[in-house]
Amino acid sequence: MEIPNLLRELLTGQYGEELACEIIRGFQTRRPVTLRVNRLKAEPDESAAFLSGAGIAFRTVPWSGDAFIIENAREPEIRELELYSSGKIYLQSLSSMIPPLVLCPKEGESVLDMAAAPGGKTTQMAAMTCGSAEITACEKNKIRAARLRYNLAKQGAGRVSVMVEDARRLDDFFRFDKILLDAPCSGSGTVTPEICDFSEDLYNRSRRFQLELLRKALRLLKPGHRMVYSTCSILRGENEDIVIKALSESGARLIPIPPDAFEGARRLPTALDGALCICPDGLYEGFFTALIER
Repeated sequence: MEIPNLLRELLTGQYGEELACEIIRGFQTRRPVTLRVNRLKAEPDESAAFLSGAGIAFRTVPWSGDAFIIENAREPEIRELELYSSGKIYLQSLSSMIPPLVLCPKEGESVLDMAAAPGGKTTQMAAMTCGSAEITACEKNKIRAARLRYNLAKQGAGRVSVMVEDARRLDDFFRFDKILLDAPCSGSGTVTPEICDFSEDLYNRSRRFQLELLRKALRLLKPGHRMVYSTCSILRGENEDIVIKALSESGARLIPIPPDAFEGARRLPTALDGALCICPDGLYEGFFTALIER
């Protein structure tokens, strides 16, 4: 697999030659299929029994009873199951399940998902709150918004309002108890042998967009409340630098994610003490998560 020279240079400059090589080896590893049980429609025990009955082997992770790692099947086989077609499970990477868990939305709260499509994290938050949170899901692209609505309906997430809108243009009149900003990014943590869309133009555009979105999020967040900023990038320019700048402008503060959270996910060093940056490996994609309180 060819890694773009710029990405290799950025990884080496940030992490050093040895760790950068480990990260690149992580890109080249084929990860197993992972899924999340949708508690709006099913329970983990029920899903486990169904998978076992279908001859599908799986294991769990220490930090979530809803996450299953499939050991002997790929996505096409899982998509053929009634468990999948009925919306009782959702195919989702382990790393992408982490930001909603860090945000920890509660029943009855108003929650904004600023870049929601295709809906994995949106439906996860709906399930976490037993369908009782008031979730607003933004998606500026009409085609992606249609896919978001499809997944919401399939997963039974009925109390989610979809706004086909660029979240940067939301009126500052709005206020939310919790905000999830899983910002569009270069995808530097999710490179695979088949997919590597990283480019200098995408990297630079992403950074401008990310800062604008985070500034908006901090204006929409109620004082004393919390939000999550996350990306599927492992580059400081899209992560720590964005958060540090926004915090310095707004007076908001970082809430440390406990170092023992998400056992099994290897952490990369960060320039922001208390943020979580996951190293891509045979099980996890590269992912960054920061918990912020206004």
